[in-house]
Amino acid sequence: MSTDKTNQSWGGRFSEPVDAFVARFTASVEFDKRLYRHDIMGSIAHATMLEKAGVLTDKERDSIIANLNDIQAEIEAGTFDWRVDLEDVHMNIEARLTDRIGVTGKKLHTGRSRNDQVATDIRLWLRDEIDTILAEITRLQQGLLGLAEAEADTIMPGFTHLQTAQPVTFGHHLLAWFEMLSRDHERLLDCRKRTNRMPLGSAALAGTTYPIQREITCELLGFEAISGNSLDGVSDRDFAIEFCAAASVAMMHLSRFSEELVLWTSAQFQFIDLPDRFCTGSSIMPQKKNPDVPELVRGKTGRVFGALAGLLVLMKGQPLAYNKDNQEDKEPLFDAADTLRDSLRAFADMVPAIKPKREIMREAALRGFSTATDLADYLVRRGLPFRDCHEIVGHAVKYGVDTSKDLAEMSLDELRRFSDQIDDDVFAVLTLEGSVNARDHIGGTAPNQVRAAVQRGRDLLASR
Repeated sequence: MSTDKTNQSWGGRFSEPVDAFVARFTASVEFDKRLYRHDIMGSIAHATMLEKAGVLTDKERDSIIANLNDIQAEIEAGTFDWRVDLEDVHMNIEARLTDRIGVTGKKLHTGRSRNDQVATDIRLWLRDEIDTILAEITRLQQGLLGLAEAEADTIMPGFTHLQTAQPVTFGHHLLAWFEMLSRDHERLLDCRKRTNRMPLGSAALAGTTYPIQREITCELLGFEAISGNSLDGVSDRDFAIEFCAAASVAMMHLSRFSEELVLWTSAQFQFIDLPDRFCTGSSIMPQKKNPDVPELVRGKTGRVFGALAGLLVLMKGQPLAYNKDNQEDKEPLFDAADTLRDSLRAFADMVPAIKPKREIMREAALRGFSTATDLADYLVRRGLPFRDCHEIVGHAVKYGVDTSKDLAEMSLDELRRFSDQIDDDVFAVLTLEGSVNARDHIGGTAPNQVRAAVQRGRDLLASR
């Protein structure tokens, strides 16, 4: 019988080596080696537990831990030899450990399988990624609060159907983005709870006959709970799907921000200016200044949506417990986390540097009869039914369109042509300032409410 095995960790049952192409095709080390730090972390905790369970001696545990730390140093120094024939990050590290300390290294895998090992590694890795992403969301929100406070009085048009609707303030608009990000933070924080459950100890699928103490590894690795079923422990990828779902919503929000930034920087809007460091030019048109950062974030959103769809399809047909299909969970998950983190970082750097063009925003708010609803509300306060007021103002707007006059530009006599309930005090509600100040309630556009919302936002961030 041939002794030329492709992988000595499992080759005893096989009579011929794995085909070279199949070895490359089935290997995951090229992408899962980024889990090395978490794999070593899990192995150190496992070795510590094995000693307490009487499987390892103190000396064996100490040797394993010291050499695992040395292997991590090799990896981070770039001197570690990653081997495709060893398939994955787990076997590469275990093989190197065995090279260094011999038979003691082979004892490390007692009571565990690569099935529960990889499930543990991914959770540890994703837990750290979520923490980094949460910090970037907070940093972006801090930037939004600072800009919103500075622009609490800056008037701009609010839109529905991308048509001028009512005047708002730029600060108020920015705080809408803050609210979206707050929900993203909540979703990811909630996802973290289900990510932070330990499958280690499930072994291949049925647990182990060794006297392991899962509570020890759970505490050492900082997990909040232990998986309650070994079959589910090794095969569950709900946490990865849930993360990609939360990441997809967050990227959808960033894409909506991006769309507005792209519009606002255009020559047709000219509401804001982005610093040159977040833009690029054209190779043929020298006048161009392209908002590449928001455009690229808008485009990258599709990658994260794709990761979510891919993981759902990956899992939908799998029977219990672990299947080789699950090797395909890592690349979409890695890409989704990288994309969300980098997009948030770009926005957190860019948003505080946005320069609003206040006069252009104000002039735009004066177009489109943005205070028409204020006139209707004025007439309601005079005792008229709202539907009648709606019709009266509609006639006034039609007159304004025909004469190229905004409501605030009409004389009292002109306005009274549509209702004798209109008096001199109407002009206070037809001004842009009067309109935004009139929405003086929680969540409204009044500048004092914007400043109050900024303070509530800062209190929220301080409580995290």
